[in-house]
Parts: sequence; structure tokens; C-alpha cells
Amino acid sequence: MPTTGAAIIGLGFVGKAHLEALRRLGIPLRGILGSSPERTREAVRELKIERGYSSLDELTSDSSVTAVHICTPNHLHHDQANAAMEAGKHVMCEKPLAMETRQSQSLIDLARKRNLVGAVTYNLRYYPLCQEAHAIVQRGVIGEPRLVHGSFLQDWLLYPSDWNWRLQPELGGELRAVADIGTHWLDLLTWITGRKIVEVCADLATVVPVRKRPCGRVETFQASAGESDDFKITTDDYASILLHFDGSARGVVTVSQISAGRKTRLWFEVDGSEGSLAWNSESPNTLWIGHRREPNQELIKDPSLMSPETRGYAAYPGGHPEGYPDTFVQLFKDFYAYLDAGDFSKPRTFPNFETGHEEMQLCEAIAQSSKERRWVKPA
Repeated sequence: MPTTGAAIIGLGFVGKAHLEALRRLGIPLRGILGSSPERTREAVRELKIERGYSSLDELTSDSSVTAVHICTPNHLHHDQANAAMEAGKHVMCEKPLAMETRQSQSLIDLARKRNLVGAVTYNLRYYPLCQEAHAIVQRGVIGEPRLVHGSFLQDWLLYPSDWNWRLQPELGGELRAVADIGTHWLDLLTWITGRKIVEVCADLATVVPVRKRPCGRVETFQASAGESDDFKITTDDYASILLHFDGSARGVVTVSQISAGRKTRLWFEVDGSEGSLAWNSESPNTLWIGHRREPNQELIKDPSLMSPETRGYAAYPGGHPEGYPDTFVQLFKDFYAYLDAGDFSKPRTFPNFETGHEEMQLCEAIAQSSKERRWVKPA
């Protein structure tokens, strides 16, 4: 892959995943910017990074940076992506793309104006067998999708003492479980089926209404300790959402961050007129294929058994499991290959700013539906 230059903003849980993937691909990392000068210096030292920027202006002024990876809290995404593109940089932004649809639309408009490439890190598409599920549906193997159902369950916010910045709406947005993990499920299933969601009916709940907010900093997925204050929670711990897809398919998804024992379990099933598919992220190297008139199948991840168009997304041979970190590698491989090709008029196979905007539209429709207790069409 030709040499290009990347910079990362934010070196928390997901920022480190971006760093690892860039290193595996051999993409030169020009530098990083942390949440404070102290955090930047700490990351430079611990992660053996060549340069730490002192400010966003210094990062965007670096002519050796081609693309900026934004891995910061949600409320910073719009302004940082805007600054990067104003400086002529391409952007790989963690979801959600912005805090509301006016912001996400403005980023689409700016990217088009500057002829830049914007991507959103809906990386879960890039599990090898999710790629295979997409190919199977698109080839018509299971017929017309009729039912699309599943869940995304976690337990990392089960207890009132569990804390993360996402619990604060001014930092994470008015929706939490839906915006944080629900949009991954929604993106994945609209992409696999090739059908957009045209109407939603949502039930959201804040199951843990008061939490203990620690006085110090808490990393994502890490336990808090020390002194704390009571904090009233207004964002969703749970959601169940009825879905109408175009083409008459129906669906339902349940999202939770309070399901004990479920660490990060994304499960889906697509039931078609000729067959079914099912997959879950706790067993990511197995795809279930259901039949009516013949025995069901379990496809084990093996590039030699996968479709020609998907086997390139399996980096290792059969019998060698692949998981969450590998999804970033495959997404970034697509993104940087597109940048290197240089023809930005070609279709983009990776999730882009338009994808991020559509997820924002869905989030706003889901919030409105739950509040008004009715079906709502995304704007």
C-alpha cells in the first residue's frame, strides 16, 4: 500500500484500536492528540508514538497528515471533523458522526465542497462472516428478506456504580444505548439486507435512574473507584424498536447495556422467503444458514469456503479465529485503498458520512417515537 500519513485524536479504548489497526496495515502514524497535554505525553511515551500534538491547530497544520481519525467523545466529533476537512484532511470518525442531523448534514456538504472523503467507523460490518452474510443475501440465496430481528446486549452499565462519560447527555447525546450500540446493529442489518428502515416504533427506558458519578476520570469499560456523587440519568439503558424496512420486510431489535453476562453480544437473524441467516458476535466465526427442505448449515469462517467477493476480508486461513480488532483492519484497508486510488467519484463500499447521517436520522426518529408513543418515519 502506498505511503500515506494518519493522525489520531483521542487515545482511549477505541483510539488504541485505531492505532493497532493502522500499525498492522503499515499506515504511517504522524502523531496523536490527547484530551490534555498530560494525556498526550503519557500516550506518546506508553505507546511509543513519534509525535504528540499540542493542539488541534497544530495537528491540522501538519502537511504530512492525509487523514485524521477522530476517537473522542461524541460532542467533539463535528467540530474536529470540520476543522480537519477545512485543513484539507480526509476523516475517519467514530460514531455517531455528530450530535444532531444539522451537524451531520453540514459535514456531508463540506466534504463534497472540498472533494474529501469522510468515513464513519461502523466496523462491525467487517467481521468476515458479516461480509459473507451480505453476499449471500445480495445473491438471493435466502430469497426475499421478510423478517429482520435480533439484539445488541451488554452489561458494563448494569450497576448504579458503573460510570462512563456517555451517561452525560451534553457529552454523549440524548440517546445513549441506541446511539452507542444500537446504531451498529441498525447499520449492519440495513447493509446486509440492502434495505433502508422507513419507519420505527420505539420503547426506551432509563432502568437505572440514579448513578454514582466518580470524582475522577474513568476509562471506557473500566470500573470506577473512589469518591462519587449522585447523578440523575436521563438517557436510555434499554430500547426495543419495531422496524419497517422498504420492500415490506418487518423487524425488531432490543438494545441493552444492563444485561448481566452479556459483554458485547450482537445477534441477528434474517428470515427470507427461501432460507435464513443468523450470527452473533460472541461466536463470530460461525454463520448459521437455515433451510426448510434440507439440513441446516453452520459455515465456519474459512476464506476457501467463502464467496469470491468476501474471502479477502478473512485475513487468516480456516481454523484461525478472527474478531473485533480485525474489523478495524479490514475497514481501514478499504478506506485507505480508496484514498490511494484517488478517484473520489467512485462508489464507496465503506460506511461514509452519508451512512452516519442516516443513522442520526434514525436516532432522532427513535427518540421522537418513544416520546410520542407512535410510529415515526425518519426525516
